[in-house]
Amino acid sequence: MRTPTREPGRRRTLVAAIRGIVAAAAAVMVAFALPGAAQADTTVNSNSTGTNNGYFYSFWSQNSGQASMTMGSGGQYSTQWNNVTNFVAGKGWNPGTTAPVTYSGTWNCNGNCYLSLYGWTTNPLIEYYIVDNYGNYNPSSGASRLGSVTSDGSTYDLYRTQRVNQPSIEGTATFYQYWAVRQAKRTGGTITVANFFNAWAQAGLNLGTPNYEILATEGYGSSGSSNITVGSGSGGTTPPTTPPPTSTPPTTPPPSNGGSGCSATFTNSSDWGAGFTGAVSVKNDGSAAINGWTVKLTFPGNQTVTNLWSGSYTQSGNTVTVTNAAYNGAVGAGAGTSFGFNANYSGSNGAPTATCTAS
Repeated sequence: MRTPTREPGRRRTLVAAIRGIVAAAAAVMVAFALPGAAQADTTVNSNSTGTNNGYFYSFWSQNSGQASMTMGSGGQYSTQWNNVTNFVAGKGWNPGTTAPVTYSGTWNCNGNCYLSLYGWTTNPLIEYYIVDNYGNYNPSSGASRLGSVTSDGSTYDLYRTQRVNQPSIEGTATFYQYWAVRQAKRTGGTITVANFFNAWAQAGLNLGTPNYEILATEGYGSSGSSNITVGSGSGGTTPPTTPPPTSTPPTTPPPSNGGSGCSATFTNSSDWGAGFTGAVSVKNDGSAAINGWTVKLTFPGNQTVTNLWSGSYTQSGNTVTVTNAAYNGAVGAGAGTSFGFNANYSGSNGAPTATCTAS
């Protein structure tokens, strides 16, 4: 058997190649009304992507007719596959976010199958998997373990594999696949996505701006079925663009550094002598939601940022100014978010002074 860690990337190369095809021309959809149902379910058995009942969906099968997906209300979908060569299907969001994802349902596998939160980021281009369940083959087999993270009731092992000159959501490219594989398998629960983004960053694995993400059922040389309902733990598919209204303003200024309403904490995640990976946690110290933030990092030496994820940056001298990305600017009272970066330096590498301003 070929190593499955490479198969998702190979399969995704085919998915990327068909992303530009109009879903109506690429899919065979059979709609039928269920008694008492408010909306008809939709069955897909040919390659397509699109929107169904408010959720993004993706369906791909290497050989048409070996698998199908039926989409119901909200984030519900079910799949069936029989001796499939390779297929993947699921519902989620486009773009994805770092908001928690909840899901429930059933998942039955006979052979090599995966149940995972699957997605892409850009700048840098990364394909990622948070695997909650798998069949008779661990999808990380053959990859080097880079660490672990404890989240949502179990330890997940972290891995990285690479695809060289393969099609992607940005065309033919060389890119990494990031993996987090759960030790205690499950079907249902909450996936705290930000924990995995942070853990990968602390392991020196850079993530960028989220593209799409789906709670995916995948089969490879196997048979099985699933019935999954996915939702967002934050109550929406994307972060809000404006803070929720409050009945009265706070009677005292919220604690912050410099009265800004937010604070920033820097951590040197890894250092290799001529460069390092930094992680910055941003916390809303106020009693009301904020709609955006700006962090200034003032370095004591000649540190130069080379790339940054989960935000946008400019550098002038030894001061780096970072503003939030579109998906992580809205932060609830007492909540937090994060960004990371790589930087070069020579000589000593002292920690920067970090200040935060909320908007």
